[in-house]
Amino acid sequence: MLKNLFFLILCLNTLLAYANDSTYLERQLEYVDAALQSSTGNKLTLQAFRDEPIDPAVLEDILSDLPNKYDPDFQIVELVRVLFYSDGLYDEEILPVLDEIPFWLNNGDTLRNYWTENHMCMWMSSEWLLHERYDWPIDSMLYPRLIHYLELKLDYGFYEFFSSVYFPYTLSGLLNLYEFAEDPVLKDLAKQVAQRLLMDLLKPATDLGVYFPAAGRNYPEKYENAYGQNHSSLIYLLTGFGEVPTRASHAGAFLATSSLPVDEVINSWTPYLDTLVSVGHSLESSFEIHSELSPADQVVFQWSTGGYAHPELVQESFQLLADSGIWDHKDWDALQVLSAVPPESAPGLAEELNVLSYSSGLSGHDVRIYKNNSVALMSVPELWKGKIGFQQWPFAATVGTTAVYTESGEVKLNWGDRDRNIENTHLPHIEQNANLALVMYRPQPLPAILEVFAGEMFADKEVALFWQEDAYDEIVEDGNWLMGRQNENYVAVRRSCNEMINTWWACENNAGQTWVILVGDSSMYESFENFQNVIALSVFNEYWYDDPETAEEVYHAQITIDNRSLQYAWDSDSLLTVDSTLINIDTMVVDTMMVDMQLPELREPPFNIYPNPVNDYVSLNLNSFVNKPVKIKVINTLGKEIYFENIASQASSLNTIKTANWQAGMYTVIIESEGKKYYQKMIKF
Repeated sequence: MLKNLFFLILCLNTLLAYANDSTYLERQLEYVDAALQSSTGNKLTLQAFRDEPIDPAVLEDILSDLPNKYDPDFQIVELVRVLFYSDGLYDEEILPVLDEIPFWLNNGDTLRNYWTENHMCMWMSSEWLLHERYDWPIDSMLYPRLIHYLELKLDYGFYEFFSSVYFPYTLSGLLNLYEFAEDPVLKDLAKQVAQRLLMDLLKPATDLGVYFPAAGRNYPEKYENAYGQNHSSLIYLLTGFGEVPTRASHAGAFLATSSLPVDEVINSWTPYLDTLVSVGHSLESSFEIHSELSPADQVVFQWSTGGYAHPELVQESFQLLADSGIWDHKDWDALQVLSAVPPESAPGLAEELNVLSYSSGLSGHDVRIYKNNSVALMSVPELWKGKIGFQQWPFAATVGTTAVYTESGEVKLNWGDRDRNIENTHLPHIEQNANLALVMYRPQPLPAILEVFAGEMFADKEVALFWQEDAYDEIVEDGNWLMGRQNENYVAVRRSCNEMINTWWACENNAGQTWVILVGDSSMYESFENFQNVIALSVFNEYWYDDPETAEEVYHAQITIDNRSLQYAWDSDSLLTVDSTLINIDTMVVDTMMVDMQLPELREPPFNIYPNPVNDYVSLNLNSFVNKPVKIKVINTLGKEIYFENIASQASSLNTIKTANWQAGMYTVIIESEGKKYYQKMIKF
């Protein structure tokens, strides 16, 4: 009773101080009531809040698992909330377990993650609150690090932008700080950042409470169902849209018991939106932005942008991994094979592997958002096009309660079985104008070194369409166009082909593919029949040609629908307007027909290196240079020559070089013969 009275007083104080919407306060109360009656869900913090006893078996299970978990901070933020709500009742059980766990990057810790945005917030907020309440020992950099984090999010937004997987956990750390921090600066910053995060959540949210975003990091399960998700509780609490939750989610339990003022957040929602949102900051500016931090913290914050192995950051990354003894951490599995590479050699290697090393970056992108009531379309136009994607979500459409998008990579019968770390083996370029998007794929070739180590992981270049047949009231096919109606909401997808792989619409063309997507509803197109007529009058074309100025193969695609046109020429921005001397417009293949898109045959290199990577010896197959003069030169990443041999006449096709005493790293082998030079990269372990 005492706790219930406290909650009512809290609600009254909140209403008077911040004029929070009264219906929002009612939803908070109803949410807590329903969640506590449920047999499942995240009830721990709600029980503590309502002064109800916590199931001792549940608490014991959490505490016993905590020291050996990869992500204990997910439970730690809940336990911190329990500690503050329960007035010392569970201190003796919880605090000794928390005392066993390090709260920041430390030597030899190959278990826990401290370097992604949501983890950083949960670790730092928990440690600070334990310090204030229990005089918990902290390092001298925690306070400035936490202030920097909050100011960073306030100024630039979130690196894990629009992530329905991760931002609910960032929110939990922020709400703990707002509710419990004694420091007024931290408390106020946490309030502002939490409000900004919730406003970002509501930007793409539709009038049905559905949230299928383009995102910095996400998982496929977030696009399978419109409701019952962690973020769904937040949207419902703020707007009342969507299904009424019957059980508590992690983030829902936090917001339902929070006094955070949200009137401005709620009022920020609009049923119609057509805007471009900039997220984060450029890589170049990040060095100045993080310059006040300690050297180790600077690297950790760079990692939180996704900048793990970018050439401009990789030397510091490799150095910190070595100094901290955490190369064996599972988060570095993809790079672990390179752990022997000296940090000073890492930039050259990262540049060579740019198809992989650049594209983990999350910061400094623009996101296009279009929304009209129950339909939405979001995209990130330039998200490392052609390069390997990680958990990035370059575009997604919302049609009522259903998501539509494409992904590249091996097509699994069960979409959820796709690699949740490598969501795209090559990322698309996207042109979007309001409710229309042109989605182009052109995979960047893998360097030889990556082929050796992980070629199978990235070998599949198929592009598949996530299309849930049973979600639509009506489906129509017209050539390459696939159209669906759900109630009065419509979607049309122009597939790159009419093939299927493992029951999904998918195309295997590895040279280049273009998909088109259009969303709308009856307020925009009247009937579904009229929507089909608009599609029938569309004009699509794609073709390859040689750019005479750059000698590059250019892949061009264009869609024209309803007097609107989108086009893009991949690899040559100057050719957005096509010169008629290069292409006879009358000969273009339009609508559902396609031109031959085969790239020129790749030439075999005139010499081979094996093994590559090398240990003590490397052999050069010089079969193309038999009976010819040959100069062999090897240089390191600094341009220093470490091997040279001048052969007047190459009598043998094989030349072996001892490399046992060479430092580990990347090298360039140069063969010069008859006035021509040939280059290949080599890695030494």
